[in-house]
Amino acid sequence: MTLLESTDQNSQERDEQRRLSLSTAAARNLATTTKSVPQMQEITSRWLLKLLPWVQAGGGAYRVNRRLSYAVGDGRVTFVSTGPQVQVIPQELGELPPLRGFDDVNALRSLAERFVQQEFAAGDIIVSRGQPADRVFLIAHGKVNKIGAGEYGEETVLGVLADGDHFGSEILTDLGVTQWDFTAKALTGCTVLTLNRQALMQMNGQADSLREHIRRMQSEPRKATNDHGEAAIDLAAGHDGEPVLPGTFVDYEPAPREYELSVAQTVLRVHTRVADLYNKPMDQVEQQLRLTIEALRERQEHELVNNRDFGLLHNADLAQRTYTRSGAPGPDDMDELLSMVWKEPSFFLAHPRAIAAFGRECSRRGVYPTSVDVGGHQVPAWRGVPIFPSNKIGISDTRTTSIMLMRTGEQQQGVIGLHQTGIPDEYEPGLSVRFMGISEQAIISYLVSAYYSAAVLVPDALAILENVEIGREN
Repeated sequence: MTLLESTDQNSQERDEQRRLSLSTAAARNLATTTKSVPQMQEITSRWLLKLLPWVQAGGGAYRVNRRLSYAVGDGRVTFVSTGPQVQVIPQELGELPPLRGFDDVNALRSLAERFVQQEFAAGDIIVSRGQPADRVFLIAHGKVNKIGAGEYGEETVLGVLADGDHFGSEILTDLGVTQWDFTAKALTGCTVLTLNRQALMQMNGQADSLREHIRRMQSEPRKATNDHGEAAIDLAAGHDGEPVLPGTFVDYEPAPREYELSVAQTVLRVHTRVADLYNKPMDQVEQQLRLTIEALRERQEHELVNNRDFGLLHNADLAQRTYTRSGAPGPDDMDELLSMVWKEPSFFLAHPRAIAAFGRECSRRGVYPTSVDVGGHQVPAWRGVPIFPSNKIGISDTRTTSIMLMRTGEQQQGVIGLHQTGIPDEYEPGLSVRFMGISEQAIISYLVSAYYSAAVLVPDALAILENVEIGREN
């Protein structure tokens, strides 16, 4: 024992000898301790689960029937990199509209090898409006502004292109001399792959399958569609007299998508001794089950956002994705989302840090968003559409994230959640707790299962603002 410890012990003994009443430490032995239920930091508000309309998926599947649409080939291209060298995956060239449906792998590989890598610094002009359009551009990395002429001659931003986007693919089928109708300006440092007309013509002369495919694409009559790519419905309006009315019908997709219910499961184990002897004042099995269900529901929301099969981040139509104009999410970017989901938008969903970044950008511009009342909660809003937080939308290593805007409900042709109620041993809607028995080690087991999925009924029900920077100083 050290000298300091000996001094402290002697001091405590003297205090006990001078004490005139029972000490609190001794009294606590006779007192009943008030306890909280087990706390869990992982629990969040789970706004997405609360706000999605849940639809019964009988048979474990939900089929989304849509009007027939013709693919326009506006997908994104994927690349591989070896050090600083970037190459396009040959099969990904099928995402270019003129090469849609072309499956000659050898020809695609030969075409991919003819692309040349170029680097552009922020502010560089990649192509200029009015110059000959003689190259295909694939953006491997970076952001590019498409700048065109406004109504009165001023410059206006037509859109933003980023990783995987492309432009100029028209030269694959139109070998005549055309001109760029916009200027492409690098917004950040960019890595671009280009294919010039001369290399394409050389390839055309060597690959019979490619030449035949391009000839067929040039001669194939263009199918009549509406602005959304759906097969047109012939109508007559504003006529007089008795003209012959057009005949028509509404065609459906021949192979509609089916969403199967996914599952999150675990086996909860509780020793019988714990359940029998340590069950007051709180039921041990009940508390174990409560926290397990909380974790399952958190995972359910994570899957609804991030699952590659049905998650919203991966199922938004490519035409429904856009990018921030300057990195940080600003009012212009949120307005762009609203223009993409303009038919009765329901709510934004964003990471809390993305909401904070939007608030900073608004403050910097002197714009102060209002809030709306949602079930007694004051929720920040933009243009009257509430912005709900969700930490399930991840943040990348480069401190970028995404913001979603959606329309919800079957009647509104929006985003819906899928579940099945009335399942055996149902504990909550779509969640069952099934007793599995007691093992020879006297351990009680319960199978806890949650069944769920999500569906986007029409593409314009969901839009995503991508590459949202949250770490920029204002």
